[in-house]
Amino acid sequence: MEGKLEMQQTDTHHTLSTTELQQLDMAHIVHPQETIGEPRAPLIIERGQGALVWDSEGREYIDGTCGLWQCPVGHGREELGQVAAAQMGELEYYASFWNLTNRPSVELAARLASLAPPGLEHVHFTSGGSEGTETAIKLARLAWHANGEPERTVILSRQGAYHGSGFASLAAGGLDWMKVGFGPLPEGFVHLSTPHARRLGPDATEQLVSELERTIEEIGPQRIAAMIGEPVLGVGGVIPPPDRYWPEVQRVLRSHGILLIIDEVITAFGRLGHWFGSERFGLEPDLLVTAKGLTSGYFPFGAVLLGDRVMKLLSGTQLFHGFTYCGHPVGAAVALANLDIIEREGLLERANVLESRVLDRLQGLASLETVNEVRGIGMMFGIEFARPDAAGMADALREQGVLVRAVFDRMVLSPPLVITDDQLDRLLETIEGEIRKA
Repeated sequence: MEGKLEMQQTDTHHTLSTTELQQLDMAHIVHPQETIGEPRAPLIIERGQGALVWDSEGREYIDGTCGLWQCPVGHGREELGQVAAAQMGELEYYASFWNLTNRPSVELAARLASLAPPGLEHVHFTSGGSEGTETAIKLARLAWHANGEPERTVILSRQGAYHGSGFASLAAGGLDWMKVGFGPLPEGFVHLSTPHARRLGPDATEQLVSELERTIEEIGPQRIAAMIGEPVLGVGGVIPPPDRYWPEVQRVLRSHGILLIIDEVITAFGRLGHWFGSERFGLEPDLLVTAKGLTSGYFPFGAVLLGDRVMKLLSGTQLFHGFTYCGHPVGAAVALANLDIIEREGLLERANVLESRVLDRLQGLASLETVNEVRGIGMMFGIEFARPDAAGMADALREQGVLVRAVFDRMVLSPPLVITDDQLDRLLETIEGEIRKA
């Protein structure tokens, strides 16, 4: 865009029209996932309540994506804003490096330890998921270094996985299109096949476990620090693991002493009907990464939970790692209040109730020629199309007041857990109608 747009000083941000805001946005903001130099007029989300959001023109939308998977308790929870304001009034921030701490982060660490899978008693706070993955990978390598095995640096991952946008987290991910132009990425990451039950067939678990064992033998277990994985592949299209997959993977890793990092940035705090998705699959990870639903997005905040084995390996090692906003008191206070809401309103149970209802409805689309597969687990759902037109479908749904996420040939749904029955029916009816027209 030629010329330079400048925002005039004003007493209130609400004086700018939608068109003026769009022009300023296109002139100044570089958006994730958009084409640089080819800005599109943005949809300006102005307010939200529950599973609904409204744009700057007052149009209502059902939030079928939970923003970016992050708001199980929904939008517009005044209680969380009040908690944040109260904490800011008392202590807005102080460092948590060395032996400095604050009351909310201490209370949150204890709360997370009480909710987490067995053995995860310790917490390192972050500002989000990508920082969490970077932290977990560094901790896994540092643990083996501290144990006198510095050659154990290789991280096993999987094709189709997403673990963040940092350099190590990007290298760990298995979405190759996200890596183009960012090289060279860190070495030491080996990707296994996508655990896609339909594509691999009835013996999918046997194939995947055989591949894992063969890969460990080829690399040498003495060189492998950890394997990282999402309980359910999220950004890759909501791909639940084949039956028995995770128990078998965990068994193989333990037999070789390889650490298990579970990425629960998406799957924790009710998304799979449990506090942590690991519970659903019987997992006892050595490191667990989480963010998003921890505060429902009301504050950028995350956590890495460390298991007993990692703590033992690291014992006596000084941790030269951390981020300015680790253990931010406002984020911790918001997280505590957010966890209270999830518990008080029975949102774990709500996810379990809605899971079968949504899947039953969406499975009716699986017989269409335009649909390859319908997948879902908990409150995560994916529709894979026969051709890469999901983006056009998402645009059409937006015009009808429904927000979904589309990547190439896949549409992803992950609504807030507080979505009402009527809102859910509207969401599904609109999606079904648009897909049947395609």
